[in-house]
Amino acid sequence: MHASGADQVEEAVADCVAALGAVTDRDWRAVRAGRLEWTCRETATHIASDLIAYAGQLAGRAQNAYVPFEITLEGSEEGLDPADNEGALHVITTTGALLAAAVRTTPRSVRAFHPYPFRHANREGFAAMGVTEVLLHTHDIAEGLGIGYEPPADLASFVLTRLFPQVKPGPTPWRTLLWATGRGELPGREPVTAWRWSNNPVLRSERLTLEGVTPAAAADLSLVGDGGFAWVGGAAADGTRKGAGNVVKQYEEGVFHPEWGMYVLVRREDDLAVGAMGFHGVPDGDGRVEIGYDLVAGARGQGYATEALRTLSRWALEQDGIRTVAAVVDHENVPSQNVVTRAGFTRVSEGMGQISYELLSYELRG
Repeated sequence: MHASGADQVEEAVADCVAALGAVTDRDWRAVRAGRLEWTCRETATHIASDLIAYAGQLAGRAQNAYVPFEITLEGSEEGLDPADNEGALHVITTTGALLAAAVRTTPRSVRAFHPYPFRHANREGFAAMGVTEVLLHTHDIAEGLGIGYEPPADLASFVLTRLFPQVKPGPTPWRTLLWATGRGELPGREPVTAWRWSNNPVLRSERLTLEGVTPAAAADLSLVGDGGFAWVGGAAADGTRKGAGNVVKQYEEGVFHPEWGMYVLVRREDDLAVGAMGFHGVPDGDGRVEIGYDLVAGARGQGYATEALRTLSRWALEQDGIRTVAAVVDHENVPSQNVVTRAGFTRVSEGMGQISYELLSYELRG
């Protein structure tokens, strides 16, 4: 079953508190947290701050900036004493519970502001970001205090398959995550000196939201799951499952690029998925990229494929160096031929039972 992330937030926080609870008698203010410039105490405050900030973004449906508030563990003008280390862990537990609650109660389709890379994230993205902050900074604090720490492998995998889609899986999820965030080494890979996570891309057409598929969602779809979507007719079409399998293969090979991957087509009026559309891979050296698509039977004949194809093709041809979007359609698939024709593609060749179509960048400008 595809996870939305609330359980993972709670698990990560519980793991953090269990690990650091054994060293609350140490002076967290006097020790740097691993490779960070912050002290262990400042890093603990940062964990709590991120958890409550992400909960606030979701609960407040923030669209253009962060909700303008902050959390402090250092007392206040009213004379409250600063929280001790046990108090800091209590705050982390509380803010983690608030994020988990926000994830559980936020509708699947809601996206709120986050600056990188597409200026928005859904509930699953905020959950994954929260888990990332907890895991990595618990590691930093543990390293600073000289204790061992390794979280459950499924939590590191949860993060990697949602926020690090371009990172090729390594020997273990936790070692891979540490390497990907500049905290460790992996054999045969260059050290990471700068990094950022990546939430999934989203495009919008008149009636549809085109939601980029993460490796996590693709793996679930390829195994006959729903990928976290509610589908018209109850299930994704076979072509969608095949495309999801290709995404998984690309991810495992370290050649997956989310913007040039697969998008699920979600009808905004009822948040039901009607099909999928995507690129077969990144553009080639000539600026050519091939596109494919598939609709569930109950959503055909309503113009969704044409609408989505226009949107995704236009986006592609607006990217630097992209000159051609191509589509190959089986000779007997007349409805699909009509889709590409209505979307502005031109028939360029025919052979081996298939017809090739292209949409060129100058045609779009025209």
